[in-house]
Amino acid sequence: MPRFTTSDGLSLYYTDEGEGLPLLCLAGLTRDGRDFDYVASHLGGVRLIRLDYRGRGQSDWGDPAGYNIPVEGRDAVELLDHLGIERAAVLGTSRGGLIAMVLAATVKDRLLGVALNDIGPEIADTGLEVIKGYLGRNPPWKTLDEAVEKRAAAMTAFEGVPQSRWREEAEKFYRETPDGLVITYDPKLRDAVLGDGAQPAADLWPLFDALAGIPLCAIRGANSDLLSAATFAEMQARRPDMIAVNVPGRGHVPFLDEAQSRDALRRWLKMMG
Repeated sequence: MPRFTTSDGLSLYYTDEGEGLPLLCLAGLTRDGRDFDYVASHLGGVRLIRLDYRGRGQSDWGDPAGYNIPVEGRDAVELLDHLGIERAAVLGTSRGGLIAMVLAATVKDRLLGVALNDIGPEIADTGLEVIKGYLGRNPPWKTLDEAVEKRAAAMTAFEGVPQSRWREEAEKFYRETPDGLVITYDPKLRDAVLGDGAQPAADLWPLFDALAGIPLCAIRGANSDLLSAATFAEMQARRPDMIAVNVPGRGHVPFLDEAQSRDALRRWLKMMG
């Protein structure tokens, strides 16, 4: 089982598969490297590296004070150091995209390019309220079957998603117990995030602008409640060269195996040769 030890002593899990351009995949807030299962087979010619953040997936749980973007960014750089990788492209979903922007502002020389999945420098309040509702809490459902049924009915921003996909999602992020379903990450992540007010107070546009000069891709769910159409338009105005796509029938976040997502990522990877 591939693991490495961070500078503050936590053992973090990662996967490292394939050969080619190093592509570091950083997942959403409560999720882990399995976020990229759906797109992995479509990313040819890359060395696909996936990190489970501290407190998530198969990584150690730690002091909740370390469940923040700067520390998780440091963990990502330390993973690259552990693997002997000087520069990598970063594909960041939601939280992972925020980490990628911080890396651009702090260690830009380590980045070959960045792809943002349904995230930008402004986070819509509607999406934040949804996150606050479930973050760090076990779901009310008793079984995975119930979770699949309820989740499929609730995710109205997603169109044409088969039940099998919702089953895969449920199996990744809930564990069935005699007392009901439990989340597979440290519940104290809730205190860490909400203690910071859920959304960074600082203006994040300078972090986005720090991406200047490197290949950039942004994918947005057309029905996203976290990345607004207005913010997405401003991102495109600031970076006219950015590969930008709206994925129809998807909310927060696209699965990345949609035709539009695959095409955007292929074009972005081609820019880095």
